[in-house]
Amino acid sequence: MKGDRVEVLVDAGGGTAKEYEMRANRAGRRIEVKTSRSTVEVNELTRTGRVVRSARFMAPRVLAVVEHPVEEAA
Repeated sequence: MKGDRVEVLVDAGGGTAKEYEMRANRAGRRIEVKTSRSTVEVNELTRTGRVVRSARFMAPRVLAVVEHPVEEAA
């Protein structure tokens, strides 16, 4: 849903971490996170499921994945 976002914190080496953020900026788009043993993949998808943007990270380097869904109006 528009406004969904995901933050990924990755070990950059040397005791530092780097933060990446992916956000669904347009109406009808959503963010999907897939994890496997070796990778963490974050995709921005359209309503039909077509990938618009993608980011892949090596799973052993990922420190945290934080999903921020948009709160729907009551």
